[in-house]
Amino acid sequence: MSSISIENLSKTYPNGFQAVQSLNLDVAEGEFMVLVGPSGCGKTTALRMVAGLEEITGGTLKIGERVANHLSSKERDVAMVFQNYALYPHMTVGENIAFGLELRKTPKEEIRRKVAEAAAILGLSDLLERKPGLLSGGQRQRVAMGRAIVRDPAIFLMDEPLSNLDAKLRVQMRTEVHRIQRRIGVATLYVTHDQTEAMTMGDRVAVMRAGVLQQCDQPQVLYRHPANLFVAAFIGSPAMNLFEATLGADGTSLRLGTQELALGEELLRQRPGLAAYRGRPLVVGLRAEDLPVAGSSEPSSSTLKARVEVVEELGSEMLVHFSIDAVRVSGEGPKDEEQLERVAGIDIVGEGIARVEPRARVAAGEDTVFSVYPERLHFFDAQSQLAIAE
Repeated sequence: MSSISIENLSKTYPNGFQAVQSLNLDVAEGEFMVLVGPSGCGKTTALRMVAGLEEITGGTLKIGERVANHLSSKERDVAMVFQNYALYPHMTVGENIAFGLELRKTPKEEIRRKVAEAAAILGLSDLLERKPGLLSGGQRQRVAMGRAIVRDPAIFLMDEPLSNLDAKLRVQMRTEVHRIQRRIGVATLYVTHDQTEAMTMGDRVAVMRAGVLQQCDQPQVLYRHPANLFVAAFIGSPAMNLFEATLGADGTSLRLGTQELALGEELLRQRPGLAAYRGRPLVVGLRAEDLPVAGSSEPSSSTLKARVEVVEELGSEMLVHFSIDAVRVSGEGPKDEEQLERVAGIDIVGEGIARVEPRARVAAGEDTVFSVYPERLHFFDAQSQLAIAE
């Protein structure tokens, strides 16, 4: 088994476009690391540089103790699973799994043993004589993983392997992939654009944006302590509600549109970084689950009045789309020069989402009141977009 060490890894194309900028990331032996971000953020380019499919412009890549910058893919001893399975339709499942071993001139008895072991791990033992055309999407993906497993690689690389599956099967395969990786215990770098997939699978999650690593930590740390507006808006479903706000002169209240929320003196003691923002604009973040309808849960010191626009009933919960007279912030950053003078990237005015219990009395077109718990609020600098230090 090996680890992956990425130090200041960069990729610049001949036209000057910088796809990855000074990426620093370590994946320990046996760790499942997920690289997540929107389309075009550089995550797949980074994965391909680790795999040896893309030339490294700058920085150092180590696999185990070896510097791998100039090693071929074969010499790096990596196994890669793609989103399109890449199976040979004229071969059986067993033949597909064994293909790489055949190319290496592995003894036949060893091939049979390794294929049988991989098939047992993946639940494919009864399907070894079938052709890929007779398999479901999930079974095909397991065959692709089996072909990688039998090689006993130093590291695993996975490029959005579940993106071609339907929603139900994707949820099932998340568990399967995680179980298999745990069993074989190989360092794995997994790329996805789906933040739910990232949060449920990764030991740690690295969030990328425009070629730059934004934050890397355990899923719950990313969720509870996002480093900046982008991570706050990207991690979580529904996305965090972000609004322009102004901290009161004494730091014990928050102006949100025409409403004033009581924060209390205890919050300033808990978040000493807020002291520098007294009387200044900032961005406040509210998670959907932290906005229960007033009276439906424990009492709170503050409330937020809102207009209910749409109610989505999901059985175990309801998603309440609401509007308030405050400016919502997108977390995507400024769009043009004029917005550089304002808070990062205005999206739409006043819309947000609350996740409430299914018996809450709310209806579209009516006003409602949400409880607000100051200790659960998130605060960000309006210009730098960074979280205000606690």
